[in-house]
Amino acid sequence: MASSSSSFKDTLPPDLFDKTTLVSLASTVAILGAAYLASLLALDRRTTRASHRFLFVWHAFDALIHFVLEGSFLYHCFFSWIPLSSVSNPHALAPTAHNYLGYTNRAYGPQAAPPDDPFAQLWMVYAKADRRWAGADLAVISLELLTVFVAGPLALTICGALARKDPRASILMIVVATMELYGGFITFCPEWLTANHNLDAGNFMYKWMYLVFFNMLWVFVPLYAIWVSVGDITDAFAARSRAADAGKRK
Repeated sequence: MASSSSSFKDTLPPDLFDKTTLVSLASTVAILGAAYLASLLALDRRTTRASHRFLFVWHAFDALIHFVLEGSFLYHCFFSWIPLSSVSNPHALAPTAHNYLGYTNRAYGPQAAPPDDPFAQLWMVYAKADRRWAGADLAVISLELLTVFVAGPLALTICGALARKDPRASILMIVVATMELYGGFITFCPEWLTANHNLDAGNFMYKWMYLVFFNMLWVFVPLYAIWVSVGDITDAFAARSRAADAGKRK
C-alpha cells in the first residue's frame, strides 16, 4: 500500500497546491456558484423541471466561462505581447503563429502578460497541460472568437428563454451544444494527429483534471442538452399531431 501511495504522489505536479493553481480552481467553482444562484433568482421552483434547472445552470456557467475566462484569453492573444529579441531562448515560448497580426518579431498570449495579471496566470496554469494556451495558436483563437462572441451570447439567450419557458430554448440548446462538440473536436484533433505534441499527460492532475475532466464536461453535458431538447421537440410535434387528429374528429 505504501508503494502504491508513493507512486500516485509521484504523478502529481510539484506545484499542485500553489496559490495560482488553487485560485484558478476556486474561480471555476465560484463561477458555478454564481450560475446556481442565478437559477434560484430566475426560475420558478414549483414549475421548473429538474432537467431545465440543470440546463439553466449549465448555460449560465457556460456563458460566464466564455465571457470571463476565455474572454481574458482572447484579450491576451490580441493585446499582450513581448518582442522576441527580449527573450534569451524564444524556442522555450509557446508558439505564436508566423506573421500573427502582421508581426514576425513578437510573442503573444498569456505568456507575454505582466506576471501579476491573475487571468494570465490562470491560463499559464492550464498551459502546463496544453501549452497552446500560453501562446497564440490560430486554431484555438479562431474557435475562441466564435465561442466568446457567438456561443456565449447564445447561452445567455437560452437562460432567458428557459426562465420565460420559451420553447425556442430547445432549438438554441441544440445549436450551442453542436457548437461546443464541434469546437472540442477541432481543439484536440490536431493534437491527436501529431501524437499530442503540445499536451502533457505525464501526471495525474494535468491528464485527468485539466485535459479529461474539464474538457469532457463540454462533451457529456452538451450531449445531454441535445437529448433533452430533442425529447421536448418530439413531444411538441406529438402534441400538435394529437390536437390535429382531435380537430379532424370534430
